[in-house]
Amino acid sequence: MPHNSYFIPHTYTNMNTINTTNFNFPSQTGFYKGKVRDVYSFENLLVMVASDRISAFDVVLPRAIPYKGQVLNQIAEHFLNATRDVVPNWLVATPDANVSVGLKCETYPVEMVVRGYLAGHAWRTYKSGLRTLCGVTLPEGLKENDRLPTPIITPTTKAHEGHDEDISREEILAQGLVSEADYVQLEAYTLALFAKGTEMAAQQGLILVDTKYEFGNKDGQITLIDEIHTPDSSRYFYLAGYDDRQANGESQKQLSKEFVREWLIANGFQGKEGQSVPEMSDEWVNQISERYIELFEKVTGKKFEKDYSEDILGRVESNVNTYLTSIA
Repeated sequence: MPHNSYFIPHTYTNMNTINTTNFNFPSQTGFYKGKVRDVYSFENLLVMVASDRISAFDVVLPRAIPYKGQVLNQIAEHFLNATRDVVPNWLVATPDANVSVGLKCETYPVEMVVRGYLAGHAWRTYKSGLRTLCGVTLPEGLKENDRLPTPIITPTTKAHEGHDEDISREEILAQGLVSEADYVQLEAYTLALFAKGTEMAAQQGLILVDTKYEFGNKDGQITLIDEIHTPDSSRYFYLAGYDDRQANGESQKQLSKEFVREWLIANGFQGKEGQSVPEMSDEWVNQISERYIELFEKVTGKKFEKDYSEDILGRVESNVNTYLTSIA
């Protein structure tokens, strides 16, 4: 096996999913393929196509998940529109269920991770005996999924490939990654967005446990970019029964992509060298799809409208071209 590589078994295709795009739009100036999004650049705009690819442990899994891209795109649209009074954001239009068009910004090279509860990576760090995460000191005596005294910001570097790395506020400023004035504003926006997300989650009977935000600069203005409050960027618990489950030492009922990670771990994969991505059956792929749709409906309070296009790529291309023509 080649050094530092993963073995991925047979890749399946599904007519009703977007796995890869290869559009050539008028006036297009560039293209970037991310883990789950395909980004088309224009002079002042980005056209971001939310594919149905799914990633975990920084590895794109071998099968696309029906409707996953639509779920992510429409949840992000829901929350970007709901938080415009908190912070300016990049979103200009959503000409297709899987597409967002937004302002091209100069991206800050850090992701602002905010945590209200001791879960996931924060819990694993705490359980190992460490009491400092990204320069933030955590109190003694906490259990997994306990609420933190106040939300904390635990930034990461923004890696184009491989793993994002934890970084402290002090390191960000010392390395000159972000100016102090901008970073103070990023922190303020992050906490305000998390407060708004927490409030909106509570209205749906949910707890926003942790999430991440990405920011860019557009003509001197800090601007929220990418997706927010989606299952790929956030973790939710069900509010009902949270206190009882904590008191009894039970696992929390959650809405997130964590169930995919747990399945991978149970099947011997954590993204480490030499490990093989387990086979994904049709049944498992459909189960993931239904979980994403359930999450959409629970988080937004809206009914998910499936798009049954037989030629999903043709639909996307046509809708984007129509939009581009309308603004030309």
